[in-house]
Amino acid sequence: MNFLRNSVFALTALAATPTLADLTLYSGRGETLVAPIIERFTAETGINVAVRYGGTAELTILLQEEGDRSPADLFWAQDVTALGMVKPMFAQLPDETLEKVDSVYRDADGRWIGISGRSRLVIYSPERLAEDDLPATMAALTDERFRGRMALAPTNGSFVAHVAALREATSDEYALEWLQGLAANEPVIVRNNTAGYQAIADGEADIMLTNNYYLGRFLAADADFPVAQTTFEAGDLGNLMMVAGIGVIDESANKEEAVAFVNFLLGQTAQQYFTGNVYEFPVTGEGIVPVQGRGLTFQEATEAAPEFDLNLIVDMEGTLELIRESGLI
Repeated sequence: MNFLRNSVFALTALAATPTLADLTLYSGRGETLVAPIIERFTAETGINVAVRYGGTAELTILLQEEGDRSPADLFWAQDVTALGMVKPMFAQLPDETLEKVDSVYRDADGRWIGISGRSRLVIYSPERLAEDDLPATMAALTDERFRGRMALAPTNGSFVAHVAALREATSDEYALEWLQGLAANEPVIVRNNTAGYQAIADGEADIMLTNNYYLGRFLAADADFPVAQTTFEAGDLGNLMMVAGIGVIDESANKEEAVAFVNFLLGQTAQQYFTGNVYEFPVTGEGIVPVQGRGLTFQEATEAAPEFDLNLIVDMEGTLELIRESGLI
């Protein structure tokens, strides 16, 4: 019996062992979103990529724990907070790679680079909220009229990054007061942004602070999906433009292949994929055809966005602690 049990354990361990690959990627971006473009990279270059998928925060902690023993060659994060925390582990990217993207979408020291953009904004039920009832600013989300009507994913990476930006733009005291205002309004807690969109469609909530690109996916599946989106007034921090980004681990023995992967993600094929299939915004504009009728346009997003240095968003742990203190998690 022990022999059988040990044999099963041995087979399970063998099955769980990843196949040898040219690159190992830690991806905080979901498999359904990025697997197709990773496969395209392998098809075009012959470079295999073994991917470890997980939450961005989870992989950030793992990388820090592994240190210079990490098998990762690359870290693709959902938000810049995580990139800022792992930045000491990243190698300097080549100038020719950095120059593909405007400075606002990459690390000031050249250690990580944005791959795709997304705008923070408000989604709402056009059936239950008139345009006159919508908040003009991010601060107004704490108004009494939204009590019990706002969906919120307090542990979502983009929400955490947005709160980190709020701390930098104002103060910890102001950010905590805003979070406590949200908590006092008894929000409908959802596990992620997708669930928030669905909660509004199902009538469980009426409004949510989230990312722009989810609506495109819902509309692609159902042109009558009952959710709309809008920005706050121009320049408000609620319209923050953020990026998902990537960095090459400095201890990687495969830096040349890793940089080739980064350059591929910044090329026209991948940028068109993120725009046309994921409904995010390109970080390089050449030859990219935008998708019409899928929500906020890139021009609208950039015109509404505030001026903010994404390099300032680095304190994930402190921000999570503030969210905990507010009672939201």
